[in-house]
Amino acid sequence: MIRRNPNGDIPVVHESAFVDPTAILCGKVIVKENVFIGPYAVIRADEVNDDGDMEPIVIGAGSNIQDGVVIHCKAGGGVSIGKDTSIAHRSIVHGPCTVGDHVFVGFNSVLFNCVVGSRSVIRHNSVVEGCEVPAGFYIPSATDIHSDADLARIERVTPDMAGFSESVTQANMELVKGYKRIRNEF
Repeated sequence: MIRRNPNGDIPVVHESAFVDPTAILCGKVIVKENVFIGPYAVIRADEVNDDGDMEPIVIGAGSNIQDGVVIHCKAGGGVSIGKDTSIAHRSIVHGPCTVGDHVFVGFNSVLFNCVVGSRSVIRHNSVVEGCEVPAGFYIPSATDIHSDADLARIERVTPDMAGFSESVTQANMELVKGYKRIRNEF
């Protein structure tokens, strides 16, 4: 469902993107080329800052927002998801937040008020809050990151770990094509 927010902003979705009919996109949301937005995802840009303004939620080209993901912004803060990035099932990305290109965010993870550098991997059930994850980091499953001290114990992403992220992105790019081909059958 595509709908306006109270300010009257309406999502802008590139014609090559696929948005599942059960997903909700509300407000100042920009979805770029070849994006996959899965069932029951909620992407909502509707809160304003003290001046009545808000930054958009931008989903970069070739990215996938999987089943049950929630993306929202607090007090007008924006969210930027880079290109070819995977946000896996039931994760929460709450702005202000910036996620780089070629990032993998695992199942049930939470990102809030943070920056995640390109080519990083955040495995399942992890929390990243109030800090900046440099490019190319691997955060193991069930890890909480809240400071630079927490980041100091995190290892760099290996090529094998990065390859997993790229395979998820490629699989979801194929889903965009397939679902767009059969969309009139729903």
